[in-house]
Amino acid sequence: MVSKKLETAINKQVNAELWSAYLYLSMSAHFAHEGLPGFANWFKVQFHEEQDHAQKLMNYLIAKGNKVELMPIERVDTSWKSTLHAFEDTLKHERVVTSLINELVGLSRGENDFATENILQWFVNEQVEEEETAQSMLDSLKLIGNNGFGIYTMDKELGQRVYTPLDISATTA
Repeated sequence: MVSKKLETAINKQVNAELWSAYLYLSMSAHFAHEGLPGFANWFKVQFHEEQDHAQKLMNYLIAKGNKVELMPIERVDTSWKSTLHAFEDTLKHERVVTSLINELVGLSRGENDFATENILQWFVNEQVEEEETAQSMLDSLKLIGNNGFGIYTMDKELGQRVYTPLDISATTA
């Protein structure tokens, strides 16, 4: 079992991951409505990945004999001024998630819970990738600016992204 303090913190992270999924689903719906199916697809893949992250943490708690306690999902935005603004929000959000994961790692170290720290290292590495991807998308959109053909081309590229389910078992870091 993980400590009650760590169980509570991991449950809060599950909620944060589900909120992230909800945010990305909202972004997907927004871009589908705006006629940008590639951007909608990109965010829908993000939605699925965030659900996997939550499930991975839930499976870990269950495997350790702890209780999963789902909490209400807070409201998310439902529209963005532009693709650039959406990715600015995405990068800002991923940086918040990184800080939450770092706090969890610190807590697991403070509790001398090395198994939990080991599982959390996967999330540390995932956040490096998430921030890098969001920054790359943002950089591309800044270069494109208001060029409609650039947005069209990027939309076509993002439409090629395919969701690959994550191994959500509690024993894989």
